[in-house]
This record gives sequence, structure tokens and C-alpha cells, in this order.
Amino acid sequence: MKFIGLVCVLMLGAVLSGCGGGNSSGNINGNWSAMLTNTDGTTAFAFTTSFKQGSGTNLTVANFSFSTSGACFNSQPVTETGSFGFTGNLNGQVSGAFAMTITATNDPSDVLKLQGTASNGKITGTWTLTGSTTCTGNGSFAMTPM
Repeated sequence: MKFIGLVCVLMLGAVLSGCGGGNSSGNINGNWSAMLTNTDGTTAFAFTTSFKQGSGTNLTVANFSFSTSGACFNSQPVTETGSFGFTGNLNGQVSGAFAMTITATNDPSDVLKLQGTASNGKITGTWTLTGSTTCTGNGSFAMTPM
């Protein structure tokens, strides 16, 4: 009887040791690559950036760089802000609400907003661009860690 109890305890220990592995910090820190597509499936924008989760929903955006060119945000500085509402962590994967705003410094009416969800190691959602007549649009986006 003691042998069966010992086996059960060892099995329980083995099962529990497999739980909770990976990154348990619940953040999205690191370098990311984004592809924004128009509603017709064509590429609208692509960029790379770095995220660092702060306290609460604060998300620091750094090293931002468009890898596409076009009429909007072409060769002008931009400011970026972001937020991430962490809601869970399963096997090291973060999940939660994500938001990011990119504003042209020279023309602050040109604003690109991303709204989405972080889940399964990527961030997906929708984007809208408002501003001058040449800087409007919407579609979907996907971001993956680099």
C-alpha cells in the first residue's frame, strides 16, 4: 500500500513539474515585425519595433522603423505610443488587449491606430489610418516576434 502511495506522489510531482514552464513574466518584451494589409489583401505598411512592458497597461515602443515607403509617413519622424492589457499566461504565451498609435510629427493629423489581441505568440487585429486625403485607410495586421 505504501508503494502505491509513493508511486502516486511521484506521478503527481512529475505532472506538476511540467506545468508553468516557460516565461511566466507575462510580458511582450522584445523585437517585433508587423505587416498591415488593406481590405483587398495588398500590403499597406510594414514595420519593425521593440516593446517593453511597463507597469499597468503601459507599453514602451522603441526602435520603430517602417520598412515600406509611401505617401504617408514618408521620411518624416513619427511618435509611437502603446498599451498592453495582460490577461493571462499559458505555457509562456502572453495574451491580452493590444493598442498602438503612430503619429506623424510633421503632420499630426496623420494617425495610424492598431487595435488587437496578443495570443499564441503573435498579435493580430485591425488598423485605421486617418489624416490628409492621401493618408486614409483600414485593414488588418499581424505582428510576430523577431
